[in-house]
Amino acid sequence: MSAPAAPAPTSTAPSARSASRRRQRSTRLTVAVALLAVATLLVGWALVAGTGWLTSLVAVAALVLGAAATRITHTEVMQARRDAARDRAEQASEYAALTAERTAENAVFAADMRRKIADREEVIDGLEVALSKAQRLAADQTRKLNAEARRADVAEREVSESARLLDASEDRAAEAIVLVAELEAELDVMRAELVSWKAAAAAKRAESA
Repeated sequence: MSAPAAPAPTSTAPSARSASRRRQRSTRLTVAVALLAVATLLVGWALVAGTGWLTSLVAVAALVLGAAATRITHTEVMQARRDAARDRAEQASEYAALTAERTAENAVFAADMRRKIADREEVIDGLEVALSKAQRLAADQTRKLNAEARRADVAEREVSESARLLDASEDRAAEAIVLVAELEAELDVMRAELVSWKAAAAAKRAESA
């Protein structure tokens, strides 16, 4: 972002004065040229007339007119120099005022930019602190999640082991039930045989008697 450009130094009053001086200068130079032209015409007329006293009078008049034209031209040259010097002084003053104005504007702009930069740096510092806290919180939550996942894995393994042990116990219980049933069936057979044997022995004893 750049500082606003100041407008070029313009002034209506100096321009009007310069135009007025140019018109006056043009008028004076016109008068000087007219005087030289008149002197030239007089000298030419005197040379054509060929009269001695008239030539001398015209020469004096031409000298006076030439001197007047020279004086006017010299005055105009000196006035032009003074006007130029005054214009340069006015321009220097205007540029000095413009420079002071631009310097003040640049100082205000620089102060505003420093304030904005300080505010932005403060905001950035706050965001960096918040980001650091968020990163630490995320790291803590990640560690906790990993710990919970490990505990869940351990619990899952324990549940799997418990389920396996339960299945094995159920298998053993089923085998024991089958074994008990087999033993009970074999016991019933043996009891029946025992009863049969006792009956047979009793019958034999009865026949012997």
